[in-house]
Amino acid sequence: MPTYVYETIPKSGTEAPTQFEVFQKVTDKKLTKHPETGEPVRRIISGGIPLGPKKSGGDCCQSQCSCD
Repeated sequence: MPTYVYETIPKSGTEAPTQFEVFQKVTDKKLTKHPETGEPVRRIISGGIPLGPKKSGGDCCQSQCSCD
């Protein structure tokens, strides 16, 4: 089962979202409310290899990757 990251949707611009993880089947519907507090939530897309900032020059741009 994959782990999905969710965060609360702040009610104001000064409020910080809170992130949490949930184990769900791929076929399960995404959450719309925090399971404990009932606050509205959104799922965060995450995973894969962190890319970081693009480099200019160096070994990466001399290879066949597309870091431009």
